[in-house]
Amino acid sequence: MTKGKVLIAAPVHEVLTGGLEAEGYELLLHEKITQEQGMELIKDCVGVITSTRLLLNNEMIDAAPALRFIGRMGSGMEVIDVPYAESKGIRCVGSPEGNCNAVAEHALGMLLSLNKRILKSHNEIKEGKWLRDENRGTELEGKTIGIIGYGHTGKAFAKLLRGFDVRILVYDKYKRIDTEDHFIICDSVDLIQQEADVLSLHVPFQEDTYHLIDRIFMEKMRKPFILINTSRGTVIDSREISTFLDNGGMKGLVLDVWEEEPLEKMSVQYRKLLNDLIMRNNVLITAHIAGYSNEALFKMSVILLERITK
Repeated sequence: MTKGKVLIAAPVHEVLTGGLEAEGYELLLHEKITQEQGMELIKDCVGVITSTRLLLNNEMIDAAPALRFIGRMGSGMEVIDVPYAESKGIRCVGSPEGNCNAVAEHALGMLLSLNKRILKSHNEIKEGKWLRDENRGTELEGKTIGIIGYGHTGKAFAKLLRGFDVRILVYDKYKRIDTEDHFIICDSVDLIQQEADVLSLHVPFQEDTYHLIDRIFMEKMRKPFILINTSRGTVIDSREISTFLDNGGMKGLVLDVWEEEPLEKMSVQYRKLLNDLIMRNNVLITAHIAGYSNEALFKMSVILLERITK
């Protein structure tokens, strides 16, 4: 006898689907689902696994009276109205530990590529240009790295940086950070703004992180800095970036997320801003793929299976 239907509305590893089926669940596999399809399919489901395609708001939750659990592949529970779900006895679980190393490796890889002009030189060689002096790089050694947000991904990024002989400043508004000898724990962003050569963002999407990095924040950065964002696009006011790249306040930009994504959902204004940025040699942008490794897919799936079936 089946335990009920579970809507799988995200890419998952077979370890999760196989495990749920072994537990007696009937699976509805709809990786490319729309919100409208989700409203219909979820009606008689006891569970749903999502990433970012479905917004589990009160309307969708009310459409599923039998719903008992919601699983989130990855980090960021903003796509789920967690308080409302929990008020109706629905368990909400995430798997942020599963892709934090993937995000950290991606952020570091993009930073190194930018600093060492790897992608620029590669593209020039494809055009028949062998340029050396024009591509003299910059090392990380001796630099000061500011990390805002010290959850799973912020901590994973800091861990990877340990081998580069850098000074690490860490700030988290909500999380108590245990003192570590090789980190400097900040009570505010002030020291980061004064001393950071690189600023990396690892914060969730919520009301107080919307446009956290705005014109006022960037004006307080005392050094020309490289900005890295692998968290959520709305954390940065994208309209202000070009100004600081033009005036030298920002010496480089690394983004895996954007305020409006994907491309087909982007307004004319934000597509124009994006097009301006990608033409610059000191900018690297990827399509929200930082946490999208094969290993992360497996690890997130294992974590969710354990939390759903325990």
